[in-house]
Amino acid sequence: MTASVVRALVDAARDAAHRPPVMHACPACGRDEAVLADRADGVVVRHGDAVAKAHAPGTDPEGHRVRVAVAGHPALAGILLAPLPLRASDTHGRPVTAWPYGAPVDPADPDAAPWEEAAALLARLHRVETAALPGPLPPMRGPAKAAAAMARMQAAAAGHPAAGTVRRAWARLPAWARDEAPAPYRSTLCHGDLHLGQLVRHPAPGGAWLLIDVDDLGLGNPAWDLARPAAWYAAGLLAPQAWQRFLGAYTAAHGPAVPATGDPWPRLDVPARALTVQTAALALAKSAAEQRDPDDVEQIMIDSCARIATLPPELECDPSS
Repeated sequence: MTASVVRALVDAARDAAHRPPVMHACPACGRDEAVLADRADGVVVRHGDAVAKAHAPGTDPEGHRVRVAVAGHPALAGILLAPLPLRASDTHGRPVTAWPYGAPVDPADPDAAPWEEAAALLARLHRVETAALPGPLPPMRGPAKAAAAMARMQAAAAGHPAAGTVRRAWARLPAWARDEAPAPYRSTLCHGDLHLGQLVRHPAPGGAWLLIDVDDLGLGNPAWDLARPAAWYAAGLLAPQAWQRFLGAYTAAHGPAVPATGDPWPRLDVPARALTVQTAALALAKSAAEQRDPDDVEQIMIDSCARIATLPPELECDPSS
C-alpha cells in the first residue's frame, strides 16, 4: 500500500462523512482517522462515521458497479449496508466506495457472536427477488476466491510438505467448485464470502446487524454462504451448539440453501470442502510469507484436507436437489 492511496481514501471518507444528505458534525475531524484494513484485495480507511475502501486492482468495473448498486437498492434495505454518496469513484486505478462506519463483531467475545442474526440475514438475502435488481448480475465469486487461494499457495508455498495434501483435496472437488466451470445452480443472490467479519452493527437507532462487503456478491449456489461455518463445524472449530444455532436460524427464516427438515449435508458438503481447502491454502501461504509454522487452527484445516484427499472425487451434481 502506498501513502498516496491512504491519503486519497482519507479524502474520500471525509467527503462521504460531510456530504449531504448525510451531513453531520464530525468533532474528531483531522484526528479520528485510521487504517482499518490493508490487504491486497482492499484497503479501508475510517474518518469519523464514514469509511472509504479502495477495492482490489483489476476489479471488473461493470460487475463492481452492479454490486454497489445492488447494495443501495431498496430490496436490500436491512440486509446489506448501503453505500454513501461519493464524488470520486477511483484512485490510482482502483475503484473506491464509501460506507457508514458500523461496529464489527467482537473477536474477543466468541459467545456473543451473532450466529442467529447472520443466518437470518443470509436467508433474507437468498430470498431476494433478483428480477427487479440492477443488472446484469454477475456470478457469485466464492469459487473464484477459492481458486485464487490455491494460486496464492502455489506462489508462496508450493514446496511446503503439506501443499501436496491441499492440492489433492482440491482435485477431489467438482470443476464448478474450483471455478473451472459454471456452477450448476445460479439463480440465487449470494454474498460469496460470508464470515463474522462481514457483519457490523449499523450506527442508526436500533443497531441492527447488517452484511457488508459486496466484492463477491452475485448469483450462485446459496450453500456457499453457509460453507465456512459448516467447514469449521466439520473440523471441530465451531461448537455443535453454535452450528445448530446458525443452521436452525437459517431454516427458521426459510433460507433455500438447505432443506427445511432432514440432512443438510448433501447440499453443504462440496462448498464446505471447498472452503476447507481454501482456508488451508491461505494458511500455508500466510505462514510461509511470515516464515513460521502453521498455528494450531491452521493445522486443523490442513489436517482436514488430508481427510478430504482420501475421499472419492466429487461428481458434478445439482446442489439444489
